[in-house]
Amino acid sequence: FSAEEDSFQSAEVPKELLGGLLSAEFDKKSCLSRYQSAFYRKELSRKPSSYLISRLRSYEALHQRCGPYTESYNKTLQKLKSGNQPESSDCNYLVWISFSGLGNRILTLASAFLYALLTNRVLLVDPGVDMVDLFCEPFPEVSWFLPSDFPLKTQFDSFDQISPHCYGRLLKNNNTMNSNGSSRSFVYLHLVHDYDDHDKLFFCDEDQSFLQKVPWLIMKTDNYYIPSLFLIPSFEQELSNLFPNKDSVFHFLGRYLFHPTNPVWGLITRYYDAYLARADERIGIQIRVFDTGVGPFQYVLDQILACTLKENLLPKVDKEKAIIRQSWNQTSKAVILTSLSSGYFEKMRDMYWEYPTVTGEVIGIYQPSQERYQQTEKRTHNRKAWAEMYLLSLTDVLVTSSWSTFGYVAQSLGGLRPWILYKPENHTAPDPPCHRAMSMEPCFHAPPFYDCKAKRGIDTGVLVPHVRHCEDMSWGLKLVDHQDEL
Repeated sequence: FSAEEDSFQSAEVPKELLGGLLSAEFDKKSCLSRYQSAFYRKELSRKPSSYLISRLRSYEALHQRCGPYTESYNKTLQKLKSGNQPESSDCNYLVWISFSGLGNRILTLASAFLYALLTNRVLLVDPGVDMVDLFCEPFPEVSWFLPSDFPLKTQFDSFDQISPHCYGRLLKNNNTMNSNGSSRSFVYLHLVHDYDDHDKLFFCDEDQSFLQKVPWLIMKTDNYYIPSLFLIPSFEQELSNLFPNKDSVFHFLGRYLFHPTNPVWGLITRYYDAYLARADERIGIQIRVFDTGVGPFQYVLDQILACTLKENLLPKVDKEKAIIRQSWNQTSKAVILTSLSSGYFEKMRDMYWEYPTVTGEVIGIYQPSQERYQQTEKRTHNRKAWAEMYLLSLTDVLVTSSWSTFGYVAQSLGGLRPWILYKPENHTAPDPPCHRAMSMEPCFHAPPFYDCKAKRGIDTGVLVPHVRHCEDMSWGLKLVDHQDEL
């Protein structure tokens, strides 16, 4: 990377990174994407609030004071190791366990960071097998990665709903306090999709009051649970100050936290420069098929073509004529298609090669990788997956698959309201094939339906105007900006 780094040093660097969202206190060479992304992306679709910017700077100061191997960290860790009852500390921690596929991990890590911000905790990230390989450090001077000698690390894989320190189980057994009445040195929060009604009490104010006293919270989740944080009364005002536009939460948090490492940034920029840079318009199509079988499936291809043609995202072809018209100023569209299968790409590429478009536009179809099946634990697979999410986020127009966290990450990073492909039933292309998303926010797939005060079930998708049911999952929750009725 040395030649690229050297040439970049002389390039113009924006003085205010992402409207002030990012701190300028970084070594430029260690993470080129922090600085170079401004040359590949459009402006932020919204401006971050001055309050969000000030809270991020104060969080960074807290992280520098309390992060790994600082005096405060070492002191709090000793208490955890010894099992002594915790005294009040100026540093409390939230440990995020690396769990699930890459799209889920990105969304849950953003959720954990916002929860840490709201509760004045320091977020520490379990590196898992590849987090260090994929993401640059987001905070200046002190790492966000959990040290390898963290005493509970060996237990992470075994933490579940029946673990003795699981919050839901403690509630079930009416055992949240130790024998002398003080709270625990750590609590495990099980927020995975299979969590039960006791685990879900995490989203109640009364339970937050108790958790506030616990110095170490260990969290495992595969959910983007931010929409339900907006339904906790004690967080309401702070969230409103941080995010006046409710539909841009992950847009800002994602752009703040997730910067590709130099090897991944190389994959992104080389592909973009080779295939996408010179097009007049860039279109992303993200295909995730949940049906069993290898594919490609004809009904999925039919649905993609029906959506892109109906919404005028791509032009029709004329199968009767060899050439429609030629002109020296033809417009071009570059389509980046992501799928585990190569079949959809090959059929679309051949269609636009074999026949002319009725508009005379030149269409290029590109697919960076064809991995055939998901390989969550494989390093090169996840590098490519992260590169492809990022490339999709650099497009002008995006089509995504229902239920796919891969698509959610791309749309929110890019500030895009995608066309969502309806989930096919019975191997048939739905009619209509797709619809426009209400907002760029991801969907919370497994929210609680519970009224904490009344202690009974309730539809949490109708309580406030800015938390609604998702377009692609009727029971899910997502944030929308109710000031902009779409």
